Amino acid sequence: MRMMSIASGSSGNCIYIGSDDTHILIDAGISRRKIEEGLKLAGLSLADIDAIFVTHEHSDHIKGLGVIARRDEIPIYTTSGTMKGIRQTTSLGEIPADLFRQVSADENVKVGDLTVHSFAISHDAAEPVAYTVSCGGKKAGVCTDLGIYTDYTVQNLKGADALLVEANHDINLLEVGPYPYYLKQRILGRKGHLCNEAGGRLISSVLSDRVRTVFLGHLSKENNYDRLAYEAVRQEIDMADNPYRAKDFDIRVAGRDVPSGIVEL
Repeated sequence: MRMMSIASGSSGNCIYIGSDDTHILIDAGISRRKIEEGLKLAGLSLADIDAIFVTHEHSDHIKGLGVIARRDEIPIYTTSGTMKGIRQTTSLGEIPADLFRQVSADENVKVGDLTVHSFAISHDAAEPVAYTVSCGGKKAGVCTDLGIYTDYTVQNLKGADALLVEANHDINLLEVGPYPYYLKQRILGRKGHLCNEAGGRLISSVLSDRVRTVFLGHLSKENNYDRLAYEAVRQEIDMADNPYRAKDFDIRVAGRDVPSGIVEL
C-alpha cells in the first residue's frame, strides 16, 4: 500500500492512498490539473482512481470535485449530510447523482482490495468524518479538521502504519494575527481545528511499533509554518508518557500546495 499527500492545507486538500490494484483519493479540494500533476509522481492519472472519499463539504475539500465528476465519472463516497452540502454548493456545477455513494460513520466500505473505514469527527460541517484505509495487513489514517479528539478518535487511528494528522495552527500566532475575532473563536472551538500541540498529543496517543511515517497536515497559511509545527509536535511526542520519541519515526510536514513524497507502507 502507498500513501501520498498531494496537497494539505487551509487552501486545499487531496490525499492519495492505493495498492497495486486499487487507488483512491481522500478529498478533492484542489484543481483537477493539480491532482493530475500529483498523481503523475506515483505513475498514475485520474483514469486510475477508483473512488473519491470526501470528509466534509467545505470548499478546501471539494473544490475540484465538480470538474472531476463530470470529466472522469469517479464514484464519490461520503455521508448523507456531506452529500447534501456538496449538492448545495453551486460553484461546483452539476454533479451526476448516480456518482454518489452514501457512507456512515463507523462503517467499512470495500473498494477493490482496500477497506475504507469512516469515523465521526468534531467540526463545523454537516456530517464530517475521517478515514482509515487498510489492505494486506497495512493501515493508513487521515484525520484533519477537528476541534477536539477523544478516545474514540484514538481507537480508530490505532494500528496505523502511516498517519496524516492535523497540526493547523500555533495558538499565539492565531491570537495576535489578522483574523477577525469570530473566526479565531471558531478555529479554537470544539468544532474548529487542532493546534500544533493538540495534534502532537493525538499522534502520541496513537503511536505504536507499527507507525513508520507521520504527516502533519492542514497547516494554516496565516497562523502556522512548517518548522514551528514540526518542533511543537516533536516536543509533545518527546514529553508524552509512552516509550516512543520523535526520532523513532519519520515526521514530515505535508506541503500546502506541493505533493509529499510517496510513502510505501
